[in-house]
Amino acid sequence: MGDLLGQLLGWSPLEVAAVVAAILYLLLAIRENIWCWLFAGISTAIYVYLFVVARLYMESALNVFYFVMAVYGFTVWYRGRTPDRELPVTVWPGRAHGVAIGAILLASLVSGYLLDTQTDAAFPYIDSLTTWSAIWATFLVARKVLENWWYWLVIDIASVFIYWSRDLQLTSLLFVVYVIMIPFGLILWTRSYREASA
Repeated sequence: MGDLLGQLLGWSPLEVAAVVAAILYLLLAIRENIWCWLFAGISTAIYVYLFVVARLYMESALNVFYFVMAVYGFTVWYRGRTPDRELPVTVWPGRAHGVAIGAILLASLVSGYLLDTQTDAAFPYIDSLTTWSAIWATFLVARKVLENWWYWLVIDIASVFIYWSRDLQLTSLLFVVYVIMIPFGLILWTRSYREASA
């Protein structure tokens, strides 16, 4: 118990702030609340710095992208709503996902190789795979595409292990929370999609 308390007290205030903002983002995103993007922006701005310190360069670059996507997502969700309803949830065809997964694998091999041979990056191939996958999944969230939740499930499970191994325990626990929350997002967005379709 003493070790756990010591770890809690040793957590970086920046990491705590990033985690709290990230949880607020996901809770609001599950509820399709446009203000999720504000908390996404706060969290990602902090994580850009934290991941550079942890030598997870692709993750840091990814968080720059997340910040830009927070602005984009807010804009899309705001412009897509009408006075009586929010931007509706949509479903994309399997072919679009197949092409995206092929592109993700190719980009991951290239960036993984470059990181492996040119930098001191930790887990260059896995880091690349989760990064390129998250870019696609974030775009899907911004467009309110239902399938984003399946991508996030896989990405977040892998991220739990990556962050724990890089001494970002609080962030690792955040991704455990994400994995637990994802089914709720999938259920609520599926319900929203069916209601909009009906």
